[in-house]
Amino acid sequence: MTAEINKSVAKLAESQIRQIMEMGQGMEGVIPLWFGEGDEATPEFIKQAAVRALSEDKTFYVPNNGVPELRQAIAEYMSRLYGRPVAVERITATTSGMHGIMLAYQTILDPGDTVVIIGPIWPNAVHAAEVLGASARIVALREVDGEWSIDLDELFAALDAGAKALFINSPNNPTGWMAERAELEAIFTHCRKNGIWMLCDDVYARLVYDGRSLAPSIAELAYPEDRVIIINSFSKNWNMTGWRLGWIMAPPDLLLTLAKLTEYNIAGPATFVQHAGIVALGDGEAHVARSRAAFEERRDLVYRRLGSLNRIGLIKPKGAFYAFFSVEGEHNSLALAKKILHDAAVGLAPGTAFGEVGEGYLRLCFAASPALLNEAMDRLERVLA
Repeated sequence: MTAEINKSVAKLAESQIRQIMEMGQGMEGVIPLWFGEGDEATPEFIKQAAVRALSEDKTFYVPNNGVPELRQAIAEYMSRLYGRPVAVERITATTSGMHGIMLAYQTILDPGDTVVIIGPIWPNAVHAAEVLGASARIVALREVDGEWSIDLDELFAALDAGAKALFINSPNNPTGWMAERAELEAIFTHCRKNGIWMLCDDVYARLVYDGRSLAPSIAELAYPEDRVIIINSFSKNWNMTGWRLGWIMAPPDLLLTLAKLTEYNIAGPATFVQHAGIVALGDGEAHVARSRAAFEERRDLVYRRLGSLNRIGLIKPKGAFYAFFSVEGEHNSLALAKKILHDAAVGLAPGTAFGEVGEGYLRLCFAASPALLNEAMDRLERVLA
């Protein structure tokens, strides 16, 4: 059967994160820290906005790029966030950050093209390129002086070896690495000079810690005509993972192309969900601030408790909501994740799910209640101490 389907699709690997999740679903008392989402429900004011939209019969087809009101709200939000005017002609609504990544790839990648990706990385960013017959070249983050670091010379050499695009996720899933402004300026200058597209996954831009409220972004540097596509999502900041809503900010001359691709993919996000997104952007700043403060406390809890174990190697993440840690003497992260699930009933993502450069690590999502995290730490201490 597989010989008759798209060859690129037939070669795709199964998600190892979902392997762990499916193993744990039938177990009693499992603490599920495998996926990247918080355990709190969507705020009531957003849910009520969707209810109002439904009651007002906002359930019909709308333009492929999104309802005009949402696109305008996103443009205004981005303008406020980065202190630079963003025209609505640069905004396309998507059904998620993942959909935004696929649209961006479909827009610029041809079969045989190469995209350089800073990793470890959420596996979808790699496999979406492979679905299109493109190849991904990983440039690895490394632990240097107690921090995750990118070697710019290595990155530029990879880009200069025939790459069409660079995919950068900062803050990074799974490591919590965050590119500083000087690094982004150097990367942007290099890509602009060499005509290389930049695809920037800024989904975790608001979830940064240690006195910060916003991660540095290429959105602060690029002009509308630059080869830059910014991808974002409502999932993390506004607890809307299941709603499936995000957006792209791109050069205005891509607007029609993105509309066509949206038509041939899903013909646009659900209309009433888009109206809820408008309210999330307009009224959600207090929620974002509370979430960021709560996640920072939970990060510190996990860092303190895991870091106290002799076998654990852990760098404190600067952003996102993951602890990416190694266990001394353990080199098969999938086997280790299965063992921890069986012995401790804690569901973690194996590092190898994030590429070969993630092998030897485990990812723990700390966007859970402190009580649940403390229970998970108690269990992990018994099997990892």
